[in-house]
Amino acid sequence: MTTIFDFEGKTAIVTGGASGIGAAIATLLVEGGATVFAVDRDPSTAPEGCKPIAVDVSNWQEMSVMTDDVLASTGRIDAMFNNAGVNAYTNILDATVEEFDQIVAVNARGVFIGMKAVLPHMLAAGQGAIVNTASNSAKMAIADRASYTASKGAVIAMTRQVAVQYAARGVRCNCINPGSTDSPMVADIIAKSEDPAARRLQIQSRQPIGRMARPEEIASAAVFLASDRASFITGVDLDVDGGWTAA
Repeated sequence: MTTIFDFEGKTAIVTGGASGIGAAIATLLVEGGATVFAVDRDPSTAPEGCKPIAVDVSNWQEMSVMTDDVLASTGRIDAMFNNAGVNAYTNILDATVEEFDQIVAVNARGVFIGMKAVLPHMLAAGQGAIVNTASNSAKMAIADRASYTASKGAVIAMTRQVAVQYAARGVRCNCINPGSTDSPMVADIIAKSEDPAARRLQIQSRQPIGRMARPEEIASAAVFLASDRASFITGVDLDVDGGWTAA
């Protein structure tokens, strides 16, 4: 199989790797020759060729053990994709404190834990790439996203800090900011709306390109940032949103 991303002999971890963008990332990595560990609360739908692992990304002990197990299995960790995420559609008045804590636990704490777990191994090896999944909603005002935007803003900030902290030691850290993507998360939003057809059209039309992203389009950007083709790129938050942020 021909691929523009060469990960032959490399090991990658993808959180949220059993569905949506995470599954698309894992698929591209497998096609590129990587040994891929798909980490998810329920990894049963992980793409073919991946090694599924059931882990709660917000749990430090589980993530630490998982990382040690991966290292024991392959002897290396070349790329970490902190992609697991959850959403909430409430404003700051309607959101509960419990909801905020849940969103931040997965989206921000999970990224912090993921980076903390792999960084010692990458620094010891003198190389590694981390790609975090943030969101364009962290950079622009979107109604009813109080908890979600806060969590994703934290991802961008952590990405930049880690990038600067460890650039000279061979570890790169970047993040992607997806726009609306035709994923299970968005499909659930559409299905629960009063008028699913109208809701889908509204989601598509707010992106100047006129449609939602396919998961593999978002995945291509993430995998590029982890690849050797992006060897001089670190500290970047890349908008992959069909022109939405620019509009």
